[in-house]
Amino acid sequence: MSHADVKQDHRAYARNMRKVMTDAELRLWNVLRAHRLDGLSFRRQLPILGYIVDFACPSHKLAIELDGTQHADDEAMRYDRQRTEKLEQHGWTVIRFWNHDILSDIDNVCLHILRTIKENTP
Repeated sequence: MSHADVKQDHRAYARNMRKVMTDAELRLWNVLRAHRLDGLSFRRQLPILGYIVDFACPSHKLAIELDGTQHADDEAMRYDRQRTEKLEQHGWTVIRFWNHDILSDIDNVCLHILRTIKENTP
């Protein structure tokens, strides 16, 4: 399979993932979409460096990942760590939230996102 085919597969997979969102993803997306959070532009299910991140603010190179219980086992945590390291090597900041935090404390999640952007803006 060529590089172009792999890239197209990632885009198709990301497109499909946008159609089926978890409750936590939908809750956060309703806050982030249409520049609702401080005028920032976010994308969802964005392919970056061979990965698909849940949400991204490309202008600030911020990736946001939402984690459910499937991310708590050793193998998933190892994969997430490798993925974060690769994204960070290319200038991205990655922040992670548990689904429970999104559903129960969306205001503090948004404050954390804004604080992270502010800290990383020169």
